[in-house]
Amino acid sequence: MPPYDSTTITAIGAGVILASVIGGLIGLIFAVIIWWRIFSKAGYSGARSLWLFVPIANLIVIIMLAFSEWPVQRELNQLRQMAGGRPGGFPPQYPQPGQYPQQGQYQQSGQYGQPQYPQQ
Repeated sequence: MPPYDSTTITAIGAGVILASVIGGLIGLIFAVIIWWRIFSKAGYSGARSLWLFVPIANLIVIIMLAFSEWPVQRELNQLRQMAGGRPGGFPPQYPQPGQYPQQGQYQQSGQYGQPQYPQQ
């Protein structure tokens, strides 16, 4: 008598196939969610991620995503131009003159006495 009969082997095979299908669907849903978020953060419609399931279109979409200017980048460049085209971008990288009080303008603290400044 063999250790397994045909019904047991069929049941095990069906269980493996069912587990593979469920695991594949979970992975597929996870991939859609990830790509949807990537396209949304880049400034595109999240539904554009569904093109990744079309065999030739997926390559075109990935190439487009890698080499084109994203809408988010375009908007950032427009904001930088509206801010005056500062070399550091938006906001200014360095403090502007007169933004901070000069050395003699500090308030004297009664508890600690005269503030000490580093010698230049």
